[in-house]
Amino acid sequence: MKNIFYLALALGLVFIGTSTLAQSDDITQHPSCPYCGMDRTEYAHSRIYLLYDDGSSFGACSLHCAALDLGLKIDRTPQKIQVGDYNTKALIDAGTAFWTVGGNKMGVMTKRAKWAFEKKEDAEAYIQANGGVLCGFEDAMKAAYEDMYQDTRMLREKRKMMHIQKGKN
Repeated sequence: MKNIFYLALALGLVFIGTSTLAQSDDITQHPSCPYCGMDRTEYAHSRIYLLYDDGSSFGACSLHCAALDLGLKIDRTPQKIQVGDYNTKALIDAGTAFWTVGGNKMGVMTKRAKWAFEKKEDAEAYIQANGGVLCGFEDAMKAAYEDMYQDTRMLREKRKMMHIQKGKN
């Protein structure tokens, strides 16, 4: 009986290790965002992983950068869109996730935050603490495109200031 317990424990640990490896495989394939250079491990809570119908994949730091890629690759159809759960950082299906838009926290690459949660109660708790609205993936993506011009402008100004400050040092 004791041997069965240890065997089950060992198999469980192997499964957990394999599961964790599979979840971080997207970061191994795409360690940084090609559009902004941000480290996807550091932004695991907002990262996006796209798998296109031609077999190619793309890893972004945020919904903002994923929206750029989807807009640029209009001849490819995404077969899978996954996003990091805000709390657990595990990849979840973007289409079934519970999204929050807005609130008092700034987002990644955007002024108006867009976060995904696997559990509705987690999204509702976030909204209770930080504000924002609950929505689905389509509305979150629409918000990303609506914010694109202002966000890009904000990012350009930030980078311009960083270059000016760098030159003064």
